[in-house]
Amino acid sequence: MSSKIRNYPGTEMEGSDLAAKKYLHTAYETELRYSWTSGVAISRYLRGLKEGEIWARKCNSCGRTLVPPRMYCEECFRPTDEWVKVEDTGTVNTFSISYVNVDASRRAEPVLVAVVDIDGASPGIGILHVLGEVAPGEIRVGMKVKAVWKPKEERTGAITDIRYFKQR
Repeated sequence: MSSKIRNYPGTEMEGSDLAAKKYLHTAYETELRYSWTSGVAISRYLRGLKEGEIWARKCNSCGRTLVPPRMYCEECFRPTDEWVKVEDTGTVNTFSISYVNVDASRRAEPVLVAVVDIDGASPGIGILHVLGEVAPGEIRVGMKVKAVWKPKEERTGAITDIRYFKQR
């Protein structure tokens, strides 16, 4: 069984057709405004970063302390229970030494990126951030690091309020 596909040419609308109201046409002027929320957990986390603090959520059922914070524990499938302020120190869990820019061009100096397990939070739930004041050959898994914060007046409530983590 074969079927033929018919192509029907469209008809372009012209200004005179619109003026004659040949087609249904309505123009609306709108002003679109967007707003969004980071959610309860991340909003509190970002406010804390602006103040030079790192906040986590604790699950009393499994005992995990989550950084970045989450309102629900993905391990227990239940709401987390309380806010906990954790340290701005941690341990390098894994790292990368990259000589490639975001546009895939070659870098003269590498960018050093690490997942940092924050002290006071559960292991294996780290923050991805850059390392500074450390040579590429000195980085190792297990290295102890400390956050280097922007001056208070420069902070905006973003993860970049921590300039980088340096070896301690």
